[in-house]
Formats: sequence, C-alpha cells, structure tokens
Amino acid sequence: MKIAFLGPEASFTQLATTQLFPTETKIPQVSILDCFKAVEDGIVDKAVVPLENSIEGTVSMTLDYLYKTPEIQIEAEAVMPIAHHLMIHKSQSNDADLEKIYSHPQALAQSFHYLDQHYKNTPKQDFSSTAAAANHVSKNQDRKLAAVANQFAAKLYDLEIIQRNIHDFEQNHTRFIIISKSKNSYDNSSLENIGRKSGLLVSLPEDHAGGLHQVLSVFAWRNMNLSKIESRTLKTGLGNYFFFLNIVGDWHPILHENALEELKALGTKVDFLGNYNEYLLES
Repeated sequence: MKIAFLGPEASFTQLATTQLFPTETKIPQVSILDCFKAVEDGIVDKAVVPLENSIEGTVSMTLDYLYKTPEIQIEAEAVMPIAHHLMIHKSQSNDADLEKIYSHPQALAQSFHYLDQHYKNTPKQDFSSTAAAANHVSKNQDRKLAAVANQFAAKLYDLEIIQRNIHDFEQNHTRFIIISKSKNSYDNSSLENIGRKSGLLVSLPEDHAGGLHQVLSVFAWRNMNLSKIESRTLKTGLGNYFFFLNIVGDWHPILHENALEELKALGTKVDFLGNYNEYLLES
C-alpha cells in the first residue's frame, strides 16, 4: 500500500504518517494539493494531511480541497502534540545576527511571540514545510540561516538546536486526517482511540436570513452534538460560503440519514465525508 504525505522527510506530517502506517510505503509530496491529486489520480492508496492546529486553527487549504474533490473521503483523524525548535547549521555558532528564519507559515505563527521577542528584526520566510526549511538551512552552511522545525528534522539534516520549545502555547496539537477514495474507516488497535465522529460539507442554496439556523436545527432537535463548525469562502463572491461540520459519535443509519435528507430538502448541498475514528499519537 502506498501512502502520500506532506513532505519532505521529518515533517510533522511524516511523523504522524509513520505512526499511522508503520510498514506501508510512504511517498512525500511537496504540497497538500499534491497529496490530494495523488489520491485522486490513483498514484497512492491514501494520504495524510494536516487539518487543524490548536493555536492557529484550521488549515484552509485542506478544507478547500476536500470541497473541490468530492470523491475523496476521510478515513480517520489523528491528533499529535507539536514541539517547535529553532535550529541552525553546526558551522554557524553565533545566532545573534541571523540573516533569515525559515519555516512553514503555521510553525512561524505558532512561534510568533518568541520570534518577535528575540528576533524581531530578522526576516521570516514561509516554506512548504518545517522539514523543507531545515533542509534548506542544511544546504546553505555559509549563511547565517535558521529554521523552525522538530528535533527529527534537526537530526536528519545535522542541524544544531539553539532553542527548544519555542511555540507560544504549551498545549500545541495538530489534527491530521487520512484521506482516500474508500468509504471504509481506518482502524488501528495499537493506537489510543479517543473518539468517533462524522464529517460533512454543507453549502446553502442562497444567502438568506436564518439559513444557517435552519441547518443547525436539523442536528439540534435530534440531539446530534456538533464539535466543529467551520466556514470557508466558495470564492464565487463575497458572502458565499460552505461549511465543514463534525458530528460526534457513531453514525446511525436511520437517525443520521434522515438528517441528511432533511438538509437536502432545505435545498442545501451535502457531501458526507465519512464516519471515522480519532486517534492520539505520540509527540
């Protein structure tokens, strides 16, 4: 089985993927879009992509591609504690006058206060992943560059960690999802199962007063608990959105299917992404 993930090696997504699929073939991808395309085109069987961070919120790109590729389902969610470290090339012993700091935009945002306090005047530049940023620093040993990444990236690219745990909040976790074209849920008894939920994408037929209230009422009177409601622009004009919803618990064929039918009767477009387990991973 082939599993795509947001690479390169030693990215946080790769660390999550390794725990979820320890023996399968893992293929790094440059972007989240590439992960979705690899699944869509049948190049891989599944992919692991980030969905949400406890500090910076939802990864909008993942939500957008879930909406744009309706044949793709969610097989599972996995939550992993995140630790960010500041690292430089071992040949650069002095970090006082760093030329530039690289990392994924989420990692830079999650470490904003530390970087602002200690490296306020040092330019920060976005990279496709934390591991790619570490790799870039390793290939430019003659420049005073730094990366924000994890300890596995430091080890892989032979970098020196000059400051550990620079993330602004201690409770820093990222939620990942396994995506595929399969309607089967991923199951792994060796991981801690912390819950079960369903994913839905809902878009209203038009913007009108009480439209979202009508949608939420479908779940409320059935006592269906929503753990997440996220709006994303449809990119068709101001005020046009779709919504990503998570429903807590197992999927009941009669109760939940009737809820979907009622939503459709209201004129909404509904894409069911699956009912799946949520796992807790190691840091």
